[in-house]
Amino acid sequence: MTGISRRRFVTAAAAALAAARAPAWLDAWQDDLWSTAAEILRRITDPAFPARDVDITAHGATEDGATDCTAAIRAAIEACRAAGGGRVVVPPGRFLTGAIRLRSHVNLHLREGATLAFRPDADAYLPLVLTRFEGTELMNYSPLIYALDETNVGISGAGTLDGQANAQNWWSWRTDQAEARNRLLQMATDGVAPEQRRFGPGASRLRVNFVQPYRCQNVLIEGVRIVNSPMWEVNPVLCTNVTIRGLHISSHGPNNDGCDPESCRDVLIERCTFDTGDDCIALKSGKNDDGRRLHTPIENVIIRDCDMKDGHGGVTIGSEISGGARNIFAEKCRMDSPRLDRVLRFKNNAARGGVIERVAMRDITVGEVAEAIVAADFFYEEGRNGKYTPILRDVDVRSVTSRKSKYAFMLRGFAEAPITNIRVSDCRFDGVASPDVLEGVKDLVLKNVRVNGQRRDETLSR
Repeated sequence: MTGISRRRFVTAAAAALAAARAPAWLDAWQDDLWSTAAEILRRITDPAFPARDVDITAHGATEDGATDCTAAIRAAIEACRAAGGGRVVVPPGRFLTGAIRLRSHVNLHLREGATLAFRPDADAYLPLVLTRFEGTELMNYSPLIYALDETNVGISGAGTLDGQANAQNWWSWRTDQAEARNRLLQMATDGVAPEQRRFGPGASRLRVNFVQPYRCQNVLIEGVRIVNSPMWEVNPVLCTNVTIRGLHISSHGPNNDGCDPESCRDVLIERCTFDTGDDCIALKSGKNDDGRRLHTPIENVIIRDCDMKDGHGGVTIGSEISGGARNIFAEKCRMDSPRLDRVLRFKNNAARGGVIERVAMRDITVGEVAEAIVAADFFYEEGRNGKYTPILRDVDVRSVTSRKSKYAFMLRGFAEAPITNIRVSDCRFDGVASPDVLEGVKDLVLKNVRVNGQRRDETLSR
């Protein structure tokens, strides 16, 4: 046998041995995960609204883009609710408004050519409401569109929601929010009740999120275009049965995450396009002490048939993840941009300490990302500075292809709390510039994974 033939034989034999050592239950475990996804999908249903339309212009709204229509829109919503529910219709034109509060059985519907432009002055978002800022409850300015403890609420149509945020309005608050942010976190640590954590007017300057249904059931957000958000764009919190469908989100301000369900159950995100200044989709469950107080995971989430352009991560879990995350599924999505950093991203640390488990991704087509296909970081922000052990386990990635990235895997766990059971199968990653970064990882199982054309069948622990 020649030297070349022998090397080929040894390489083939080693690959076969590694494949044989891969867990025999791998395929069955993957199938079990996706059967859970099918069960979740059967539970998620769109809310039904009565066949009744209430036009905002019938209550005094003017389409000149300069007249404040807040009172007219509120009157239309209240009239619709009093009549038993239906659609509050925004006709073509540009309507200026302040905070909008949705009510049960009301669907805010924007016709094609309609724009709701939100006033840039913070006083338009008073009185204070119960909300979350980066995963911590407080009383703050109202999100631009808000609902609290409602059932059957919707936003739909082919129109545009324009937050009118820019370098002068809202986004500039980021540079001087540190003191207020730290004060809020200290209040949570000290056990101050959320109703007494009062921020808003004065020096607080904590930005608001765009759309936030809070403790609601049966939520539909569908079809609209969302631009120029103050901060996170679509942020359901503590909600059940949520459908987010067909949105086009384009907003490149600081912390402009596209869709951030927090501590929600049974969520479907489908056929959306994200072009954002932060994570495209980020799944969260509360931050540090406040997340542990509420102890409500983000769970049972289906993400499918979405397009991710710019952003820090395509599908991200964390960093506000102290309540945990489980049963997260992403499939049939497309990602491609030199300004999209990662495909599947996990963020955690010893201050958060949440458990992330049962995460599955399949059939993802990636053109270019700047950093990694799968990235996990236990050293995010506070890193080791905390007493709560972050846990990431049981992740299945299959049938993912990419044309260009710096790394295939960039996984950084703690040596004493390693990232465990990451299974990657039937994937092809081309144009990978650098070797994997693996720290604090146990049982990274690769089965029929090709990196730059080289097949990898192995189980790694570092």
